[in-house]
Amino acid sequence: MNLVDSSGWLEYLADGRNAKLFAPAIEKTDELIVSTINLFEIYKKVLSEKDEHSAIQVVGLMQQAKVVEVNSTIAIQAAKFSFEQKVPMADSLIYITAKQNNATVWTQDVDFKNLDGVKYFKK
Repeated sequence: MNLVDSSGWLEYLADGRNAKLFAPAIEKTDELIVSTINLFEIYKKVLSEKDEHSAIQVVGLMQQAKVVEVNSTIAIQAAKFSFEQKVPMADSLIYITAKQNNATVWTQDVDFKNLDGVKYFKK
């Protein structure tokens, strides 16, 4: 399974320089999970840069994958991870969501760079 971090989704959607690196994970929706945190981050970003219609379309695309909600187990493990590793809240929730679902995190966010189970691509 794979989980593409918001930085990867944004790169893919903008057809940025690294877009092709994220395509294999994003386009195999049967092997893709999406955290509700990613939905929040992407919807907000697209809404701020474009409009609500575009934001709805993008999250509709994301919801073709399996959406994983933040439950109490993920929240508590993410809080512990955030405290111990000094990783921001949203990134901790995304990372633990991936871990709980045996998924690899695909990202270009430096906060994930040296973590186990991460495919990191330099911006």
